[in-house]
Amino acid sequence: MNRQDLTTGPVFSTMSLFALPMILGNILQQGYNIADTWVVGHMIGPDALAAVGSAFALMTFLTSVLIGLCMGSGTVFSLCFGRQDRQQLKSSICASFFLLAAIAALLTAVSVLCVDAMLVWMNIPKEIAAMTRGYLIVVFWGIPAIAAYNFFGAYLKAIGNSVAPLIFLGISTVCNILLDVLFVAVFQWGTLGAASATIISQYLSGIGIGIYVLVKEGEVRSALLHVHVKTSDFKEIANYSVLTCMQQSVMNLGILMVQGLVNSFGTAVMAAFAAAVKIEAFTYMPAQEYANAFSTFIAQNMGAGQKRRVVKGVRYAVATVVIYCLLASLLIWIFARPFLLIFIKSTQKAILAEGIRYLRIVGPFYFGIGCLFLFYGFYRAIGKPAMSVVLTVISLGTRVLLAYMLSAVKTFGAAGIWWSIPIGWILADLTGYVYYLCRVHFDESRKII
Repeated sequence: MNRQDLTTGPVFSTMSLFALPMILGNILQQGYNIADTWVVGHMIGPDALAAVGSAFALMTFLTSVLIGLCMGSGTVFSLCFGRQDRQQLKSSICASFFLLAAIAALLTAVSVLCVDAMLVWMNIPKEIAAMTRGYLIVVFWGIPAIAAYNFFGAYLKAIGNSVAPLIFLGISTVCNILLDVLFVAVFQWGTLGAASATIISQYLSGIGIGIYVLVKEGEVRSALLHVHVKTSDFKEIANYSVLTCMQQSVMNLGILMVQGLVNSFGTAVMAAFAAAVKIEAFTYMPAQEYANAFSTFIAQNMGAGQKRRVVKGVRYAVATVVIYCLLASLLIWIFARPFLLIFIKSTQKAILAEGIRYLRIVGPFYFGIGCLFLFYGFYRAIGKPAMSVVLTVISLGTRVLLAYMLSAVKTFGAAGIWWSIPIGWILADLTGYVYYLCRVHFDESRKII
């Protein structure tokens, strides 16, 4: 669990070994999501599965602001670490921490107060509205814990320590699964039991990683005990974080709008979508974590002026992610039905059929989202986060527009929503690649101009 300098050593192995704990952490997280969905779907029922699926989409949107801020801050931390500028690193830590704490407190308060308006906005069916509301009221109080885990995790990853966040996530995941079974299966608390298990585990990981960092990392301890922040520190954090927050928020707003459209098709389609998305996340999200590791690699090497390594890193990352995504697509195509049976009973034929249709339409195009994750990480690391926002707007704007247009056509129905997803990915990829060719040039010395 030591710091890892990503500016030295073989490019592929250095980047991949750094990414491995992050990927394992993602697998743990998705493993929890699958266990949670299985417990809710099998031990409570399809209505509960639909309610929790919609709540998950809303929470992802709300916390995207915090995660975007942490991702942007992590880029600043990586640049400072690559330059070996310890004083600026401490100032950036302090500015980011207090900004994040204020936003987390505000977001929690607004979410709790506006929950009823959110239910209306999301087109939650009346038969599951009370269940969804109760679940949300509980999980909203976990927002500060999410902020804490992502802040301290972003710092550790920025300085090359991707193992410690994995350990705390692993502890949280095991705790969550055990509490899910206890609260839902044994105590029979329903969706409130699943929500309680979630926030207890979130606080366990958030507080645990915070204590670890304060004990082990002198820069963080010094930054938070001896507060000294300049206006310029907030500006630097904002330059990287505001646009990253926008990118995350736009992305998840689009997803939430699609969720609202899915909800209009009734609980059967909602349940199918909730189950299929869990499988999908488990399948392609390792590519997202690899892209996040790639972003840290690029940022450290940019800070250190190692631009030859940046070029090599881009090549290795693209090849790795594309190959992985193609294999994942093949796996989903073959095993779509058995995977869905993890969450859906074989007697629920309409839900099962819709879930299979979703995975067979979207699954072959996972390379599109994999490359898009790389573009996000790359442009964030080289100081062009605005381009990540542009790509997100193209991807999600296309998805939302086409989803509403195609789903209104009787021939398509819900399948129109599914087809809009890969089309949005591919259009964004093409835009990112054209911008890369036109604006991010390499001279004969392999230096980014």
